[in-house]
Amino acid sequence: MSEVRDVIIIGSGPAGLTAAIYTARANLAPLLIEGEPSSTSDQPGGQLMLTTDVENFPGFPDGVMGPDLMQQMRSQAERFGTEVLTEKVTEVDFSERPFRVWVRDTEYRAHAVIVSTGAQSLMLGLESEQRLIGHGLSTCATCDGFFFRGQEIAVVGGGDSAIEEATFLTKFADKVTIIHRRDELRASKIMQDRAFANPKIEFLWNSKVVEIHGDDKLSGVVVESTVDGVRSELDVTGLFVAIGHRPNTDLFRGKLAMHPDTGYLITRPDSSYTDVDGVFACGDVQDDVYRQAITAAGSGCMAAIDAERWLEATVHSAPSPA
Repeated sequence: MSEVRDVIIIGSGPAGLTAAIYTARANLAPLLIEGEPSSTSDQPGGQLMLTTDVENFPGFPDGVMGPDLMQQMRSQAERFGTEVLTEKVTEVDFSERPFRVWVRDTEYRAHAVIVSTGAQSLMLGLESEQRLIGHGLSTCATCDGFFFRGQEIAVVGGGDSAIEEATFLTKFADKVTIIHRRDELRASKIMQDRAFANPKIEFLWNSKVVEIHGDDKLSGVVVESTVDGVRSELDVTGLFVAIGHRPNTDLFRGKLAMHPDTGYLITRPDSSYTDVDGVFACGDVQDDVYRQAITAAGSGCMAAIDAERWLEATVHSAPSPA
């Protein structure tokens, strides 16, 4: 039998690492299982590992590289006593206490678990995407729009997220082309009206991106008609993919309550409590609205404080067995 720890944190990124910093400073000796570098989801450091310049995280007036920011958070968590395991969790059991977490055949047990496995942006599935992400290709207008001042860029998608991204980007870009595979938008009427009324936004209907040009920086895209298959070049210096996000919650299906349509974990209002007492969720795995590094870090702090208080009330204050 493995020892029973106070806290296990599943997943890293800003949420998990902040939760680790706070629980470690509370003398809870957390074990953080951060994921595997080869994994396409819940990788160590989360989505910021695919981000170059981060200019909107407080405390870095000159900006900071995404991987550098995550390494600094990791070092800070370890400084206070967090044990970090670079592995992928393969199974969990929240049906009885202590909770059990497996990494392949190795079992870990804890009184409390914090879930911070994040989410991943849905991509186009093109070979060049991984190479150019952060180099003209982005999935976050709020994060990267500033870098495209005075440029001509494009947004892929037709839902509320895509229209919101495109509208936001017109604050910086000279022209934003929305590329949509259908001949009408899925976005809400009010969002559509705003986009149609914006002189900086143009639409490329019945089209999909099939190639992205550029060796170390995006230099243009190839679009293909979904009607007749004709291809054409679109001369843009930036491409924002806004076709949705997918939370990394497969591990928790049937074990934690989640939204039936989106798969995001459900937490109680103004807290990180899930529907299982002692299991907490933070960051993009439960946030389908903001999805920012700073809000993820904030919710990681909430989860740590919630877990500490829950442990104090239910575990540490319980009388020792005779």
